[in-house]
Amino acid sequence: MASRIGELVLACRDPEALARFWCEVLDFVVLDREDDGSMLEIGPRSGWGGAQATIILSREAEPAPARSRLHIDLNTTDRDQEAELERLLALGARTADVGQTGEESWHVLADPEGNVFCLLRARLDPL
Repeated sequence: MASRIGELVLACRDPEALARFWCEVLDFVVLDREDDGSMLEIGPRSGWGGAQATIILSREAEPAPARSRLHIDLNTTDRDQEAELERLLALGARTADVGQTGEESWHVLADPEGNVFCLLRARLDPL
């Protein structure tokens, strides 16, 4: 039997703000939150344990300044890459330079707190 990823954890300064951003980007909802606001879990409307991993946004006063060794790759499900890029930028993402050449088939972006993620060209079927 193999393992699979059930959730990703992202340290951030403002879990609520980052939850709003990622919920809009991924069409996720808030599944759980600590009463003190120190942690939120977001995921698909069907809840935890399905085909998609959930994301835990955990408050940290000053997340480590070094670039994270883990990032999220996104694939579009209902539009082409350029249309999705426009939507992500309108939601608050910004382009990021991590040393790419400009010849890549993907876009490197950062969420509102600077967490790097990529928008890939291939379109996937929605789950």
